[in-house]
Amino acid sequence: MNIRFIKNLLCIIAMLFVGMSAGAQEQPADKSEDGIDLQGILWGHIKDSYEWHITTVNGHHVTLYLPVIVKSSTGWHVFSSSLFSEEKDENGNRPGPYGLYISGSAANENKICENIAGAEVRPLDISMTKTVMVLIIDAILLLVCVLVPARWCKRHKPEDPAPKGFVGFMNMFIMYIYNDVVKSSLGKEADKYAPYLLTCFFFIFIANIMGIVPFPPGGGNLTGNITCTFFLALCTFVITNVTGTRAYWKDIFWPEVPTWLKVPVPLMPFIEFFSIFTKPLALMIRLFANMMAGHAIALSLSCIIFIMFGINAVAGASMTVVSVLMSVFMMLLEVLVCFIQALVFTMLSAVFISLAHVHGHNVKESRQN
Repeated sequence: MNIRFIKNLLCIIAMLFVGMSAGAQEQPADKSEDGIDLQGILWGHIKDSYEWHITTVNGHHVTLYLPVIVKSSTGWHVFSSSLFSEEKDENGNRPGPYGLYISGSAANENKICENIAGAEVRPLDISMTKTVMVLIIDAILLLVCVLVPARWCKRHKPEDPAPKGFVGFMNMFIMYIYNDVVKSSLGKEADKYAPYLLTCFFFIFIANIMGIVPFPPGGGNLTGNITCTFFLALCTFVITNVTGTRAYWKDIFWPEVPTWLKVPVPLMPFIEFFSIFTKPLALMIRLFANMMAGHAIALSLSCIIFIMFGINAVAGASMTVVSVLMSVFMMLLEVLVCFIQALVFTMLSAVFISLAHVHGHNVKESRQN
């Protein structure tokens, strides 16, 4: 049993590495003098797009073209992103229908634009981009992971034997986050905020895991997109400050410090008020930076093989072993980072919410803790 498990684990790691390396080789980017455009591959994976490149078969790109929904100067238009030309014009743009094009300019790179009176203008764009599709897929997986155990619990009594398999694993996972993160931070108010905090953890964890899977429906860098992390941090910001107690707001605008630090120059109230915005900002930047950096490092290690083969075969062969070992290490480390980042975001959100629910004499003690 142990030998079989080890063999299966090694096969999975090998598949992940091969998929990552193939993805690096198959990106439709312009090659550099060394034979591979590393910057193009990295940004092609991290940035959003109107199509989803899956693989390349015999030199032909297998691409999932997504629906484009825009309101331009000529009205609403709905069409497939396949209508945009693969070839760029002299301005670096990819022409499309209805006078629209995917811009190649620095200001609106990879965005749908139109030319109005000689000026480049971005229309109202609510297209189904790659990030949107990954978001929908991750949301469906989240519902499955939550509703299946919920259905089992609804059909069984507390005195029944513990569930096994997937339901048992999810039950253990959910109770671990609830008891050790949510309840330990919020105490009696844990049940009120547990649905939001558990949703945050499992959504971020699923998005992180799916981001390191190198083949569809994985491969989307959702939590490496700052728009996604901004929305998650905004939700924590709203819940924290809308549900904050009177003592919480009093401690911000009139903290327990010497009077000369509050009047006539409101130094401490300004610092406390500014901290309201730095907390969600830290949540947003921490999750975004860690996940984006992990993807960039993993892809860079894979690209080293092709770069070294561009120099000579000996250098490429010698570096392949090092690159494979480092890539396997990074993949395993990235799985750990996926869990840690989801846990840190949930834990800090729970702490921020608990700090906003202090009452009277507990303010000073909570701030010290």
